[in-house]
Amino acid sequence: MPLILLLFLATLASAYVCYTIAKERRADARFWIWMGVLFGPLAIPFVFLSKPNKTRNNSH
Repeated sequence: MPLILLLFLATLASAYVCYTIAKERRADARFWIWMGVLFGPLAIPFVFLSKPNKTRNNSH
């Protein structure tokens, strides 16, 4: 039982870390939350390689 709780907490922590890093890098935070949930700590190094979202400039 403690192992399952530890894995659950590590997954939540990874999702939070991915979210904060993605927000700082202006990447898609929702995508990186899911990557943190699905892959856990393995997603954290890859969020550092993420590119910022490209926003359109619609001013005429």
